[in-house]
Amino acid sequence: RTIGDRIGEAKASGNLGNTLKILGQFDEAVVCCQRHLDISQEQGDKVGEARALYNIGNVYHAKGKHLSWNMAQDPDSLPQEVKETLQKASEYYERNLSLVKELGDRAAQGRAYGNLGNTQYLLGNFSEAIAFHKERLAIAKEFGDKAAERRAYSNLGNAHIFLGRFDISADYYKKTLQLSRQLKDQAVEAQACYSLGNTCTLLQDYERAIEYHLKHLVIAQELGDR
Repeated sequence: RTIGDRIGEAKASGNLGNTLKILGQFDEAVVCCQRHLDISQEQGDKVGEARALYNIGNVYHAKGKHLSWNMAQDPDSLPQEVKETLQKASEYYERNLSLVKELGDRAAQGRAYGNLGNTQYLLGNFSEAIAFHKERLAIAKEFGDKAAERRAYSNLGNAHIFLGRFDISADYYKKTLQLSRQLKDQAVEAQACYSLGNTCTLLQDYERAIEYHLKHLVIAQELGDR
């Protein structure tokens, strides 16, 4: 501010916002991220503007998750405050998405689609979540980003469960399992086995369910995860 560096001030405000988000000071974080947004727009800095929109989305997303963990809630109805917070997150991700499309930044589009999928999932809009995660998956494949591809499969599996499409979920979880083995990520492999075990139970394929739960157990023991 002293030297009149507006872009520097914008970036510093954004960094403060992200740090406050991690500290759980969500309202202060929004103020700092909004400052990043305002200055970026004033300076015609489209990349900074896109980043600020994404960061504000992240603050509301984190706040929504934090609120929903701290409220005793009826599983069928999201408290109004949680719903409004997640909807705000979604709106900022949508604005970010349209801007990064304009900028032709495919990697940033992937991140926006993934987060839109996650917020819609938390809002209980499972069909919308699936559409976004499919877009995320396509971009992850484009970039050969195996970790993002694995997360997309996992998220697609989760959303299909809530639509009662257990066979489709099982297919996605199997792909998650394959990729977690390729990535040599044992914790994620265990998680995939757990999800497959539960899905096979829903499909009344109890023999397979037992196999997957045993695999989960073995990895949990190997990792010393009580």
